[in-house]
Amino acid sequence: MKKSLFALTAVCALALGGCSSTSDDADTKDATPITVGLTYIPDIQFAPMYVAVEKGYFTDEGLDVTLRHHGAQEALLGALESGDEDVVFAGGDEMMQGRSTGIDVVNWATMYQQYPVTLIVPEDSDIQSPADIKGKKIGLPGPYGENYFAMLAMLKKQGLSEEEAGIQYIGYTQAAALEAGEVDGIIGFANSDTVSIETSGIPVRTIDMVDGGLPLVGVGLGSLSENLEKNKEAYQAMLRALEKAVAFAQENPEETLDITEKYVPALADKDARATAAKTLEKTLALYTGAEVFGSQNAETWEAMSAFEAENGIVETQVPAAEAYVDLTK
Repeated sequence: MKKSLFALTAVCALALGGCSSTSDDADTKDATPITVGLTYIPDIQFAPMYVAVEKGYFTDEGLDVTLRHHGAQEALLGALESGDEDVVFAGGDEMMQGRSTGIDVVNWATMYQQYPVTLIVPEDSDIQSPADIKGKKIGLPGPYGENYFAMLAMLKKQGLSEEEAGIQYIGYTQAAALEAGEVDGIIGFANSDTVSIETSGIPVRTIDMVDGGLPLVGVGLGSLSENLEKNKEAYQAMLRALEKAVAFAQENPEETLDITEKYVPALADKDARATAAKTLEKTLALYTGAEVFGSQNAETWEAMSAFEAENGIVETQVPAAEAYVDLTK
């Protein structure tokens, strides 16, 4: 997630490199302070967080929330480990990987019930399913993060090696690589890369990478276990506020864009706003799929625990029961 965007956010990075925002001081004198790490520069994908601050949903729940955007070279869980953040908004798979290195992070809610990574091909491509990638060239940024984890799952399901699938590590040049014909498809983010590529003039379609879903947990909220025990009720309150914010954004997309513009001034541009509107719609769709907002899927966590160990993402398998809790229960 941290490096999933490359068009609109490149503009935003120049405007806002590392802003933060808090609820109104007058209303939060006795509130519980929580610093939330957002693992990318200010962007439309964080709109529910911005809405929850600006509409007072966090304040209403007795919280004083500060949003902290990560720097480009910052370690994903570094600020959480150092105590500069109380909560991090990141992939469940990345948190499990971090836990394997000794960081006592526990995921306590899944936000993206739909895993955000997908196979993206030109609309007129003869690739119709993952089985068709043999002998093709498939690009992704590099051997790390959610794109890479999803690629490993797809190749394992198809019984293909990276060489057989023509895997190319191309950095953040997806649109250019597709347009130039340097790759036949890319592994990217359904809520951002698809929009950015289509905005560049290349019609694309997406293909599910694994039938039945990837054995990976999407973006969620995590904290160090000591903070989780101390702030359980506050984090449950945070979930309630975010549920209201997501519902608001779904029902009021234009006002949500107005709110986000305070954090991403580039949205004042008509074309940038139109692109952000499409990304917002696709991002909000990722939150859907569970009966209870933020709930955890035990089967997916168990499958991911085995998957990360089998594929060398972790040196020692992390038991699923140690990596997450479900604060919706």
